[in-house]
Amino acid sequence: MSPAPIRILGVDPGLRRTGWGVISAEGSRLSFVAAGVVRSDETASLAARLAELHHGLVAVLEAHGPHEAAVEETFVNSNPHSTLKLGQARGVALLVPALAGLGVAEYAPNLIKKTVVGAGHADKRQIQAMISVLLPKALVTSPDAADALAVAICHAQHRGAAARLAALKVPA
Repeated sequence: MSPAPIRILGVDPGLRRTGWGVISAEGSRLSFVAAGVVRSDETASLAARLAELHHGLVAVLEAHGPHEAAVEETFVNSNPHSTLKLGQARGVALLVPALAGLGVAEYAPNLIKKTVVGAGHADKRQIQAMISVLLPKALVTSPDAADALAVAICHAQHRGAAARLAALKVPA
């Protein structure tokens, strides 16, 4: 008997554009559910922009009903002010699924790229190309949505490995 399908939300956080992607994982079989971008108004206050991201991600959860979520970790930027703003957007990306009761995993950008493309320093074009191979029915409208699908794929691969390892452990 195969395991029940799990819907996974992947999030690529950003203050201007937060990419999101939902996939279904049934064992090692992955299928595309939906993807898109939540945008914030660059002329609005920081608080209003974070609220826009919050509302957008809540709508994604309500529309697609994921069971688990994964968020890309923040990379260190040369501009500390930009890094701080990205961190705040990332906080929203972690908070929304957590408030909905979902488990939320975090993955480093290099691990995501290595898992999806096979190289930790892959560029956005390579990620988009592999998304079209791994999820042939995916409708990817932006690099942010493709990156979010890559986060979801990374989680699907790593959650499966973690479950297999847990099954091998003998209770004490």
